[in-house]
Amino acid sequence: MGSRDEYYPRKMNHAHGQSPARSKLKILLLLVSTNLLTFYLYSSSSSLKWMAPAVHLWDSSALLRELNATQRKLAESQAQVALLNDRLATTNSLLETLATDLGQARRDEAGAEQGLEAWTQELTGELKLAVGPHKLPLGYNSNLGTGELYPTLGTACRRYQEELTQYMTYEVGGECPSDEVFSQRLMLKGCEPLPRRRCHPKSPAGYVEPRPFPESLWATPADTSITWDAYSCKSYGCLVDRAKAKGSYDCKDCFDLGGREKHRWLRGNGRLDYGIDEVLAMKRGSVRIGLDIGGGSGTFAARMRERNVTIVTTSMNFDGPFNSFIAARGLVAMHLSVAHRMPFFDSTLDIVHSMHVLSSWVPDVVLEFALFDIYRVLRPGGLFWLDHFFCLGDQLNATYVPMFQRIGFRKLRWHAGRKLDRGLEKNEWYLSALLEKPMT
Repeated sequence: MGSRDEYYPRKMNHAHGQSPARSKLKILLLLVSTNLLTFYLYSSSSSLKWMAPAVHLWDSSALLRELNATQRKLAESQAQVALLNDRLATTNSLLETLATDLGQARRDEAGAEQGLEAWTQELTGELKLAVGPHKLPLGYNSNLGTGELYPTLGTACRRYQEELTQYMTYEVGGECPSDEVFSQRLMLKGCEPLPRRRCHPKSPAGYVEPRPFPESLWATPADTSITWDAYSCKSYGCLVDRAKAKGSYDCKDCFDLGGREKHRWLRGNGRLDYGIDEVLAMKRGSVRIGLDIGGGSGTFAARMRERNVTIVTTSMNFDGPFNSFIAARGLVAMHLSVAHRMPFFDSTLDIVHSMHVLSSWVPDVVLEFALFDIYRVLRPGGLFWLDHFFCLGDQLNATYVPMFQRIGFRKLRWHAGRKLDRGLEKNEWYLSALLEKPMT
């Protein structure tokens, strides 16, 4: 891992900072001035040094020497003229390049100043309406500090205008396209949040009401509770059966509520596995609300719900309808990628949990920003439960231990151990930790 300076570029001193256009203009003027000075000095020196030789008609030898000297000086002058011509040609070429770059820099600056307004002028239809801006009624701008309202839209969406136009193509008031996979790909490209749409998601045929609480926490939802257009499996039974088959799936056995999910977090083992009750006991009832990042099918939230703790679960629908499954269990699902800024105000959550998701597969810079965001949303004294963080052995001390030290959490528990299946031969490790945001 590189130094922090790679991830935290120094801020420009705005009092002394210059735009690219102004810098190029100064270079252009300096180059012109230098070449004019060179030409002037050369011309002056030449005029001063060039004097007609004194001719001595009565001395033929002296006359011959003077003629030879004159020829040499003439040859030297011609060489200097040729060199000056070459320099002038090079200067002209540089001037043309600088002038072109200067014009482009001015156009870029003008485009940057126009920003979103310039981009919105190119849009049409529903996409233009969704992006805005929309003028506020008179009297509201004094309270809000602006006369226009811009709907929330990921900045990266501007790079994918064709895909965004496709996403926003539908009949107003009609049925939305079945494009869950397509929209998730846009989200992972940074186009998050997506714009709102004025259409209705497809309703499942024969919809069945969810089971009452608390039965819903551990009951597999009815297959008719969702549509299955976006998935290879067409039933929850298929999702449960694939856990027993070969193949790589996201959270492979998460939908089998009668399997490992039924026993997760009930008891700790004094090492990598922590029990929920022992974690909650450390705060003596002050853990009330929290977040589970990448919470699979929602089992962590279900365990906490049984203990009167409300947990919001973030998930993406890779290889299965995770968010629908979480909601059917009577829990709060939030469709967010790991790179999204957490939609919570500062110092509002009692606990944040993440199992497997925050691991070495996340680029180091993205991971560090996510950890600082976790620190932000936790209240003083709040807990960050890092559950089975995965990495290689040489990464643990070289990269991740210094990263956690930079964040500023206080260690309450910290356990590292090799993976049992491939850890010995691949040097793969797990880290579980219980970290606390300092009170001051």
